[in-house]
Amino acid sequence: MRILMIAATLVMLFGPATALTAYALLAPAYAAGCEPGDTAVGPVGAVPVELTATTTGGTPVSLDRTQLRHAATIISTGSRTQGVGRDGILIALMAALTESHLRMLANPGAYPDSTTHPHDGTGQDHDSLGMFQMRPAAGWGTVAQLMDPAYQASAFFGGPTGPNHGSPRGLLDIPDWQQLPKGAAAQAVEVSAYPDRYAQYEPVARAILEKLTTSPTAGQSDGPASGPALSSRVVFPLPADSWTRTSGFGQRGYRLHAGVDYAAPAGTPVLALADGVVASVETSPTGGNMIVLDHTIAGPDGARRAGSAYLHLRDGSTTVAEGDTVTAGAQIAQVGSTGRSTGPHLHLEVRPGGPHAAAIDPEPWLTAHSPTTVDGDAVLPATSGGACLTGATP
Repeated sequence: MRILMIAATLVMLFGPATALTAYALLAPAYAAGCEPGDTAVGPVGAVPVELTATTTGGTPVSLDRTQLRHAATIISTGSRTQGVGRDGILIALMAALTESHLRMLANPGAYPDSTTHPHDGTGQDHDSLGMFQMRPAAGWGTVAQLMDPAYQASAFFGGPTGPNHGSPRGLLDIPDWQQLPKGAAAQAVEVSAYPDRYAQYEPVARAILEKLTTSPTAGQSDGPASGPALSSRVVFPLPADSWTRTSGFGQRGYRLHAGVDYAAPAGTPVLALADGVVASVETSPTGGNMIVLDHTIAGPDGARRAGSAYLHLRDGSTTVAEGDTVTAGAQIAQVGSTGRSTGPHLHLEVRPGGPHAAAIDPEPWLTAHSPTTVDGDAVLPATSGGACLTGATP
């Protein structure tokens, strides 16, 4: 009781930061319960259709592929953020499970425009948004930013590379967060009125992390790991002379255009960029019909894991299914205009690290890998222009 009184006095005198330090120092039984940091996290593999795990109280939690894809975004973001490691990713998963059950929630009552962004449902928790129920009014970001799962994950982790630079505080901005019980660390970021909720989801978070990741390899998240067989050939994903570059990689207001658009007539064959395995075949309101491939590609700096994504594909044109093996240059679908699109085109993304890693500008990557046509002729995409022309995604 005396210890609790001391801790309460510290809270009143010095506020939340001191309270967290006092919690770690004055609750050795809890601190001892924190496992040693196993920081290695393998790359994200194929996302399953569903997963069921149980909370500490024995309550079953069933997650669908949409929720697990959000988990994959959290894992990939944490893997790329220095200082997070396995424990930090578990804490983030526990927080997102508690706050939203790993769903991107719009809030039409507080922010009607939040429903114009891709979302998995709506919530009415004051003015909170998204997986981590972050508040624009508290400085976490704009509505558009907070309706982006990757942005929310980066904001939750915080640190020197986080978007908020320590205000509000992300996990890496919490002093000695590694010494706190994981539930308390999640609470330190979320500052919830119900601080005891997070700990119950730790076994669920562990099940997700184990299911979605493979064994770590050589300390490199973009290495070959246990991905597909090595591919030494990279093929441009559209036939020669069939396409026009219409929009490049980069910011579009608050949203990242995470690939390059190549306009082509509807029905033009879409080709696999390299040998690989089909990671997913799916449909979304924004990307329309899309295929994501998983590759291990020989490059100038050695073999590296990579994903490639093909968006806005024509209805009924997909010729592959999840788990299929494909060869470089094989037709996987046709150019279409599904999803958020103003005309027939292919939106191409390249994701070093695997199919669920963050996308980069594909054109420098293509240049480094010297793509060819199906017939073996060298080809590099034209990089002039960059304005959104006909066929470009807004």
